[in-house]
Amino acid sequence: MSGIFVPVVIIIAILTFLVYLFIGQGIENAIITFVTVLVVACPCSLGLATPLAIVVSEGLCASRGILVKKSEILENAQKVNTIVFDKTGTLTYGKLKIAKVIQYDKSKKDKLLQMVGSIEEKSTHPIGKAFTDYLEENNIKTIDVNSFENITGMGIKAKIKEDEILLGNSKMLTKYNIENTHKEDEDKLSENGNSIVYVVKNNEIIAIIGINDIVRENAKKVVSILNEKNIETIMLTGDNINTANKIAKSIGITKVIANVMPNEKSQTIKDLKKENKFVMMCGDGINDSPALTISDIGVSVNTGTDIAMDSSDVILTRNDLISIINLINISKKTIRNIKQNLFWAFFYNLLMIPIAIGGLKPIGISITPMIASLAMVLSSITVILNALRLKRIKES
Repeated sequence: MSGIFVPVVIIIAILTFLVYLFIGQGIENAIITFVTVLVVACPCSLGLATPLAIVVSEGLCASRGILVKKSEILENAQKVNTIVFDKTGTLTYGKLKIAKVIQYDKSKKDKLLQMVGSIEEKSTHPIGKAFTDYLEENNIKTIDVNSFENITGMGIKAKIKEDEILLGNSKMLTKYNIENTHKEDEDKLSENGNSIVYVVKNNEIIAIIGINDIVRENAKKVVSILNEKNIETIMLTGDNINTANKIAKSIGITKVIANVMPNEKSQTIKDLKKENKFVMMCGDGINDSPALTISDIGVSVNTGTDIAMDSSDVILTRNDLISIINLINISKKTIRNIKQNLFWAFFYNLLMIPIAIGGLKPIGISITPMIASLAMVLSSITVILNALRLKRIKES
């Protein structure tokens, strides 16, 4: 806007100078009027209008636990009409606990969990913490694990002595052609909101473990506010559909996409964008990082992995989902403030340029370059004071 405005003002000033010479006002009056027009229309307020509002808003976000990496985010967050949430560690705290162990072999429960915990100790997935916490709480020492391998979106493969162990979801069983004769037990556990871990030893299912998580305290409130704003909410998870549906229903999310692989998460985001939706993705894990990168705005919670935080545009340092509402509100009010700033900047110019040209001289009103500079300063002060009003935005 300044790029168009400045040349136009210079042309007006030159034309004014030439007209004054042509009508015989003299070189002195022509130069004074020329300078007056240039001074009164100085685009300082135009230059301040956007960056000043953005800087104030970035500071406001930081004080409220929202780390915004790029200033464009504050301009774009108000466009969001779809928010995709990961489940574990995002809508839930990710503080998983072992809820139920169903064994099919004759080993002792602690021996089974010692084996599983020793393998899960090497994993970065939140589920692994449930097992390591159990070992610590029960003073159970870990045992040596060999050939550890992470199977993305499915689970873990490892060796303990000569035994090959698989830990993961039902997709892991399909991958290794292991017949699942315990689907009913899985369904019962998942109906109670448990995430499922199959334990396979030498191609034989020896246990199913149900892992429970706690839904974030304000997740239901956040989803309710987003629904009121007509922003679509979607749960996107690698967990099974029964568990995902139970969690989603408890917090008010109606659309659930479950049993997805990491690459399918990013594809889902691409598909939503093809529908002309402006998508925000909120996640915390390594598996979420491709989707965070592809989304229009990627948001990571503070307890997320380093890769997730590096891939995101926004980090919620308070680890509180209500910050998403605050970000959208601040963005909307920032854009409104920028438009107000631009209005005042143009208002002063539209008001003062005709006076500077001498349009009101017939009724005895004119200004000098000194008065013109004062008017220009007042324009900038108005923009500054208006931008500072953003500090009064209340938290949700």
